[in-house]
Amino acid sequence: MHIVVAGNIGSGKTTLTNLLARHYGWEARFEAVTYNPYLEDYYSNIQRWAFNLEVYFLKERFKDTLAIAKSEKTVIQDRSIFEGVYVFAANNKQMGQLSDRDYETYMELFEQMLTQIRTPDLMIYLRADISHLVENIQKRGRNYEQTIQIEYLQGLNELYEQFIYEKYPGQVLTIDVNQLDYLHRPEDLKLIIDQIDRLLFGLFPLGD
Repeated sequence: MHIVVAGNIGSGKTTLTNLLARHYGWEARFEAVTYNPYLEDYYSNIQRWAFNLEVYFLKERFKDTLAIAKSEKTVIQDRSIFEGVYVFAANNKQMGQLSDRDYETYMELFEQMLTQIRTPDLMIYLRADISHLVENIQKRGRNYEQTIQIEYLQGLNELYEQFIYEKYPGQVLTIDVNQLDYLHRPEDLKLIIDQIDRLLFGLFPLGD
């Protein structure tokens, strides 16, 4: 089984992925962040490095998706290839950071990849307001994230809503995380786990 935790920068994806992996005994897979060779350059000069960054992420997510499909374990993944394309690459295109030529090349590459992959069994979408995202970004203190503009986060939030409710064909569980602190409040984590249990193991589990 393939589970994805989706959401904007600072929404708490990595924290929840770790907690759910520990609770269910699932295998966790994470994005290449600390060792991504383009990330710091991207945040310092988005227009110059946008295409490089998006192709790198696409390549890594495609590799992860193929590996997950071959795994006999249940895997929970921090962000999917679908968000990378329909949210982050689309946002760069919308902001004018990707040229028409680069975006067309990128989308043609993704369309070829779609012939080899399928949608996850469940996507857990963490919906968060901008103020919540900014607070989390400031708390974790990654230097390259401190220059992220509010407009950039807002654009991503809008594209996430379009992606989840208009473009993504798979099963989605939406969690409003604005008032939740599942890292420090066990009752908040239990609230999420109960909803996942009802979807995966309830009277009408996925696939029925």
